Amino acid sequence: MWIDLRSDTVTKPTTEMRKAIAEAEVGDDVHHEDPTVLRLEEKTAAILGKEEAVFMPSGTMTNQVGLRTHTQPGDEVILEAQAHIYYYEGGGPAALSGASCRLISGDHGVFTADQLVKSLRKPDVHHPITRLVCLENTHNRGGGRIYPLEEIRKIGVVCRERDLALHLDGARLWNASVALGTPEAELVSDFDSVSVCFSKGLGAPVGSALAGSKAFIQRARHFRKMFGGGMRQAGIIAAGALYALENHRERLAEDHANARLLAEGLSQVEGIEVDLDSVQTNIIVFQTPGTSAAALSKALEKEWVGMLDFGPEALRAVANLMVSREQIQQVPEKMAKALKSLR
Repeated sequence: MWIDLRSDTVTKPTTEMRKAIAEAEVGDDVHHEDPTVLRLEEKTAAILGKEEAVFMPSGTMTNQVGLRTHTQPGDEVILEAQAHIYYYEGGGPAALSGASCRLISGDHGVFTADQLVKSLRKPDVHHPITRLVCLENTHNRGGGRIYPLEEIRKIGVVCRERDLALHLDGARLWNASVALGTPEAELVSDFDSVSVCFSKGLGAPVGSALAGSKAFIQRARHFRKMFGGGMRQAGIIAAGALYALENHRERLAEDHANARLLAEGLSQVEGIEVDLDSVQTNIIVFQTPGTSAAALSKALEKEWVGMLDFGPEALRAVANLMVSREQIQQVPEKMAKALKSLR
């Protein structure tokens, strides 16, 4: 049986979720008439402690609509150097918002308030206007690193003092909340806007939401429409997201436990190096010194295991809803076989 650890985006709807989708009440979402979408938006906003939320097809769209809503063409956005918004969203800040990105190199995706202060320039006609700071929690390329709440608080103070907006790419915020045992609203109280995803660890087939103040979301709806995200009977997909939000958040702890189990098993395989301290949620990024990660990924496919090469000698594995504990326990042996086949 295929053990797919490439991402938590590979999850498929459960039987119960499919039933919710099939029975969804629908209406025209562009006219705010889809009752399922409205329930999803209201529940998401309530969980995040924000006034309103708007449903969109993808996390890339919620992030990019968020950036466009906060900025004007020519503005500067500050991001961590490996941020999803910069690294994986097709050049969206430049193409869709006309914004330039100023990058800060963090530790596993986490930069500090002191680093932020040092990156800020004095007002000068030669410089773009810095308008927005973006954080990512948990951090994908940081190996699922949780952004320390104490550091978020400090960054929030800097942003308020400098009149900067603060946006969170919280695609995996649910994982951070479960891992810390801290409500999502507490984790995002410093942010002006928050993007969350329903189609990763929560297991919905489609969808993300952008949350913020009432005025912010009203403006964001305009850009959602401009970017092609206005949907009609969207309750069909919102029902899956709503089911996931109501039923799959707590079970993320299972993914975290499976990731820890897998990391410990892989650390015992000759030719693999795993920093166990870096495994905080459901993502493991580990090293394959002396072995091409791309070649090893191909060799793993022959053992019916899916992982992504994450660098010349690095692989990423993501525990998810579709992979059981029993399957996780099989992976170290399969990894050893794949490595042996390359020697």
